[in-house]
Amino acid sequence: MLLFSSPLLFFPTVGIIGWNRGSGMEEEEEEKRQQEEDEERKELAALLQETAAIPPMYFRNWYGKQLQALSRRIKLLHPLADDLLELDQPTHPHLQPLLSALHHANLFLRSASASSASHASKIFLALDRDHFLKRHQQVLSHLVDSLAALSFDQLRISHEVREQVDLVHSQLKRALHQNSDTLSEDLHHHLLSIYNNPYQSNLDPQILHALANQLHLVTISDLKQESLAMHDMVVSTGGNDPDETIEKMSMLLKKIKDFVQTQNPVIDTVSSPKFLFPDANMNSPVSIPIPIPIPDEFRCPISLELMQDPVIVSTGQTYERICIEKWLASGHDTCPITQQRLAHRSLTTNYVLRSLITQWCEANGLDPPKRPSPPASLSSPRADLDALLVKLSSSDPEDQHSAAGEIRLLAKRNAANRLAIAQTGAVPLLKDLLFSSDLRTQEHAVTALLNLSICEENKTGIMASGCVPGVVHVLKTGNMEARENAAATLFSLSIVDEYKVTIGATGAIPALVSLLSEGTHRGKKDAATALFNLCIYQGNKGKAVRAGVVPLVMGLVTDPVGSMIDEAMAILAILASHPEGKMAIGTAEAVPVLVDTVRSGSPRNRENAAAVLVHLCNGEEGERFLGWADECGLLGPIRELAVNGTDRGKRKAVILLEKMSRFLVQKQEESSQETGAGRLGLGFGRGTGLVQELVEQLSQAHEDI
Repeated sequence: MLLFSSPLLFFPTVGIIGWNRGSGMEEEEEEKRQQEEDEERKELAALLQETAAIPPMYFRNWYGKQLQALSRRIKLLHPLADDLLELDQPTHPHLQPLLSALHHANLFLRSASASSASHASKIFLALDRDHFLKRHQQVLSHLVDSLAALSFDQLRISHEVREQVDLVHSQLKRALHQNSDTLSEDLHHHLLSIYNNPYQSNLDPQILHALANQLHLVTISDLKQESLAMHDMVVSTGGNDPDETIEKMSMLLKKIKDFVQTQNPVIDTVSSPKFLFPDANMNSPVSIPIPIPIPDEFRCPISLELMQDPVIVSTGQTYERICIEKWLASGHDTCPITQQRLAHRSLTTNYVLRSLITQWCEANGLDPPKRPSPPASLSSPRADLDALLVKLSSSDPEDQHSAAGEIRLLAKRNAANRLAIAQTGAVPLLKDLLFSSDLRTQEHAVTALLNLSICEENKTGIMASGCVPGVVHVLKTGNMEARENAAATLFSLSIVDEYKVTIGATGAIPALVSLLSEGTHRGKKDAATALFNLCIYQGNKGKAVRAGVVPLVMGLVTDPVGSMIDEAMAILAILASHPEGKMAIGTAEAVPVLVDTVRSGSPRNRENAAAVLVHLCNGEEGERFLGWADECGLLGPIRELAVNGTDRGKRKAVILLEKMSRFLVQKQEESSQETGAGRLGLGFGRGTGLVQELVEQLSQAHEDI
């Protein structure tokens, strides 16, 4: 008799047909409890998937090491979610703290990656050190406590997964008690001292040298990037006059820049310098060759003169106000440098650059430019938005078309625009235009909503305004670009778990399946991504299967071009856990394709194919699929996957090897009963040897994992 030591062999008996659950009320309560447990498991898997999707290259500041370590450790919890989902284990109340801890960790990592991805000011991040470290410690503490509260006996997860969770727990505990701050306490103290006393002189050059190196502000490129980051901070506030924080930060940057210039005197040399004479009247720059060169970034790209009132246009470029106003007044609607069409004509004062120009003038004995009062004729950004809303609500189709197009471009520009547009009440008006008879207006409206939905704060407003039916309408009836952007909008909104249910109830899934069938390559990609995300919710899987997604996905898997095999295999893997999905995949005769994918696919596709086979080989028809897989030559590829696959792939391979071993033993026993052991002869010996070889490989695979 063969014994298999793996804990993966033991499955719970919840849901056995014919089990007497007592009264109808008890049955309803049991069904409700199981549904709640299913939702918890799915929420855990979705959270881990969402966290893993945060690109590690976005953690670029000097906290990147801590952030990458936290992200890496959270990803190691994936096997826990996989076991809970695929083995259908009952959960317990102690899973809730882990869900809460992962929510906090996800928000923390997203916030940190957003700061790094948008090139946040290095000085600001350094000044924010204490706040960052406090949040980091809170996240670690929450995760450590929640993992300690898990009861492995109640969860009945596999031994190797338990070991991995224990490893993550110990790593997080160690990180919690380590001081991994790379910005030393002394340097942070000096940074705060200079920041809080911006006008102090005679600073220690060694301190400035250490700060410049720690903050990575050692080249002209570094300094320009930091100046642009401060400028973006002002722009993100809507162009309001900066508070004392930005002023002090720019003074601190000036001191570091002066020090760097001292170390490298030619750092600010420009190819065609312009000079200023130190005269009391700064309103008239004089081009005479005396050695006070104007830094290139302080000159207007149009006039090449020192800027007195620098302003930012919609493309992000900065010009002297009077010069860009003349450019616009002459009938131009493009940016002079980039030649891009301006999304709007609003001009935002570049307070950071103006402050840097003032400091430079004072340091060189020149009177700083006087701060001009803004012309009364210029409209504010809010006034521009209000004017666009009036056009959106107009009965004139041309007004609606142009306004929707402008809002589409504005919402694409930056996060500040996205928030401002939503706050002015544009979403309900855009919702109405989703049903416009003009296909281009429809396209502008749905794309504007897509751009707005990128901002997490806007998702709630879009859903509350009832936009989803309109987006689905565009998905069904719009032009191809509009349908693609409608699919992308549904994906963006479905990132929030509760919205998966709402979107699935609006008829979105059949429309996405249609786009997957007839769309362009980009359209199919958008549809597949949205379908995968929506099908994380169990209730949407049956809808996707009934809409005919499985034959389409099988076609993508077998497509010789193979441009969408990754998305197709991911969808099959997530549908296979649903009874209807499992039946449809079996009916589609997927086993040969799945075996071939395990044999020669990419690492991720091999693990997904193995996961689908695990589901197919469970249940009443499991033996039929095992026999089919055996005929297709599964043993060789699955052995190789058990040794060289991804962690998840190895676990799936081990499960399949165990099932195959039991299947072969049963097959041998049946054969011996029918023909008699004596008649089997050498053939029986070969079969026994194969089974023994599988048992040995299983043991080795468990050790490797």
